Order: sequence, then structure tokens, then C-alpha cells
Amino acid sequence: MLTKRIIPCLDVYNGRVVKGVQFSNVKDLADPVELGTYYANEGADELVFYDIGACNDARGINSALVEAIASHLSIPFTVGGGIRTLEDFYTVLGAGADKVSINSAAVQNPALITEGAKRFGSQCVVVSLDIKKEADGTWRIYTHGGRVRTLLEALSWAREVECLGAGELVINAIHTDGMKFGFDLELTRSIAELVSIPVVASGGAGKPSDFYEVLSLGKADAALAASVFHKKEILIPSLKQLLKQQGLPIRL
Repeated sequence: MLTKRIIPCLDVYNGRVVKGVQFSNVKDLADPVELGTYYANEGADELVFYDIGACNDARGINSALVEAIASHLSIPFTVGGGIRTLEDFYTVLGAGADKVSINSAAVQNPALITEGAKRFGSQCVVVSLDIKKEADGTWRIYTHGGRVRTLLEALSWAREVECLGAGELVINAIHTDGMKFGFDLELTRSIAELVSIPVVASGGAGKPSDFYEVLSLGKADAALAASVFHKKEILIPSLKQLLKQQGLPIRL
């Protein structure tokens, strides 16, 4: 059985780690290089970096910052934000990323998923799905940092993304993001049961039991969180020890 992964996420804007609630009202928190180094030393299984302003600002990713963070890491490093072309893949991989995450560009140009997988391997291509639960109970795909609603239904898009060649999915539940009431277990489980590639749950972590639930009942392969780690409300070594004691396959 593959081990379950614990992944802190650095949402970066203007060179600083920030965090908001439901993709809005972001507040400055920390220096990304210092925080990334801290997580690598704390036993995080991987690290994710999102340049959250790149898409809406219509600019490329901050590759110099990616390189600065990567130079301090010995764990897998996923980078996303403003990735639009294969050249952007080359840029972030050359800066030290191990995996490239695409979101809005995947919706606008699904062929980029296939092209990236053919050029760099499926294991390198992560597709991030920003999903909001609508009033009628459906799960809808959003783009541009949760600002633009699409006509895509989340489960259908997840299945299509896998068929196009993605090697991993990140499920960002906008409606639970930053709320600290737990991950959307139904959403995560529904997608995990539908696809055969790894699923990373994101959005809603507030206490250690939330991680256990999404990695067991939610059937996620990994759990991603930000503020509870950044603010040291949950310490990764203690969390992993607890999950191990509860019977989950965890790398200590």
C-alpha cells in the first residue's frame, strides 16, 4: 500500500506567503523561502507552491522565487500559477520543480495536459481543480483563482483530465477553503472512486481528525493544507505520528 502524504501549500502573492478564506481576503503570513525550508525540515512529504496572482495578472510565474525555494528542498516540489505553455513547464522544471500544476490553462487548452504528459511524463503533470458546491448541490469547476465559473461539472472534468494524461489531481474545495470545518469528504471520495490516479484533498483542514477522515473515509491519497501549518496550529511531525498510530500508512 502506498503511503499517505501530508503536503503543506505555499500560496504566494507579490513574493510573500498569503492565506485567505474561500479564495478571498488574503493576508500576509511569511517569507516563502524560510517557510519552505521549515517544512522540508519538519518532515513534510512534499511541498506545493502556487503563484496565485500570475493568472489574473496575466504574467509568468516567479521562477526566481521557485529556484530560491527549490534550492532548500530535498522533497518533491510541485509548482503552479500562470502555467500556460510547454515553455512554462520547461521554466519551472528548470528552476527546480519536480511537478507542474495547471488549472485555468487546462480548462482553456486541455491539449496542454496531453502535451505536457508526452513531453515530461504523466507523473510530472498535476491538474488542480477549483470546485465550488452550487446551491443546487452540483460541483462546478471555477478558474482564475475561483473568480470565473465554468460550465464544467467537477466529476466529468476529473475523468476527462485523467484520460488526457494527468498524473495527479488536486481537489480544491472553494466552499470549505479556510473554514477549518474539515475537507469535503463526499467530493473527494466521489472523485477518488472515479479515477485511478492519485487524488490530493485541499480546503478545510482545521484539526488532526480532519486529515484522518479525508485520508480514510475520503479515500484521498494525500492531504494538502496551509494556514493550520503556517500558524503552527498543527505540527506535521505530531500529525504524522498520530495518523500512523491510527493505522494509516504514513512515512515518518
